Amino acid sequence: MDPKSIVQSMIRPAIAAMSPYIPGEQPQGGKFIKLNTNENPYPPHPDVAEAISAAARDRLERYPDPLGTAFRIRAGEVLGFDPEWILCGNGSDDILTIITRACVGEGDVLRLPYPSYILYRTLAQIQNAKWEEVRFNADFSLPGAFAIGQDRLRLVFLPNPNSPSGTVLSPAEIGELAAKLPCPLLVDEAYADFADTNCLELVRQYPNVLVSRTLSKSYGLAGLRFGFLVAHPEWIRVCRNVKDSYNCDTLSLAGATAAIHRQDWLQENRAKIIATRSRMQTRLAELGFDVTPSSANFVWCTRQDRPVQPLYEQLKANKILVRYMKYEGWGDGLRISVGTDSQIDACLTVLESLL
Repeated sequence: MDPKSIVQSMIRPAIAAMSPYIPGEQPQGGKFIKLNTNENPYPPHPDVAEAISAAARDRLERYPDPLGTAFRIRAGEVLGFDPEWILCGNGSDDILTIITRACVGEGDVLRLPYPSYILYRTLAQIQNAKWEEVRFNADFSLPGAFAIGQDRLRLVFLPNPNSPSGTVLSPAEIGELAAKLPCPLLVDEAYADFADTNCLELVRQYPNVLVSRTLSKSYGLAGLRFGFLVAHPEWIRVCRNVKDSYNCDTLSLAGATAAIHRQDWLQENRAKIIATRSRMQTRLAELGFDVTPSSANFVWCTRQDRPVQPLYEQLKANKILVRYMKYEGWGDGLRISVGTDSQIDACLTVLESLL
């Protein structure tokens, strides 16, 4: 019996049958303009590197604070919540995993909109649970079916702003969903700092609403891996029972605490990205793309007159990476992250030459 067969015989059938989540390309060689994984094109505030360096000098021989107390205190001050309403995570994906582990068992149902973040499916598969995809309407609003309870529905994920569309639902709309749902509603706000609204106040109003955030996008810390949850303290208590004992390391806690302290940097960075995003959307529309108005740090664009996959391939040949995405029953498009002005100019120039 070959090793592959031996290994396959020893793992859970649900794991053996699943396909892994595949993130965007991260080229290891050559110089690319990366507009494919929604990273912030600007480096974080210098205080972040200084805090990480200090932590590396002084505290690596000891385990990190398992609760990330310093970060929770500072984040609570910034967001207007008691620290007991905040849980730290190894990126917001860790938060999503913790909530799924806590709420969804074998044979249970996890609901998500479609198209959206495909990792949600993977989290259901790991639990040997079912996932139910409810299609967005053509304008990326949600149909009434999204709020209908059903047997064994244990958790609902709602990215807001959504990916790949960059669209948002208002807090009032999400509050209406929460009031109807018989289960937790986790609002994934990975891109909320680039939008005009957020759902943090719904956490106080609805015990079944939880909000996840990440520092990967708006704080320029994708390489650090840090996210957090805002939820009622009873949810935080449950999540502490489920999370890994030291799920955030000393360096990420130090960097994240320094980053969230610099709200002046965040607002300056946000303004730059929104300005570039606006210019991108206008120019892409002039080039013949159907552009969905975005509230995130990326733009979703499609075409009616030609396939877009060749454009993705030709951009890549010119050392420019964007994300080509295709959804069954929905169509395909290009998701282009907001880069620096010079990066976006280079992308638009190549697109213009191709069209």
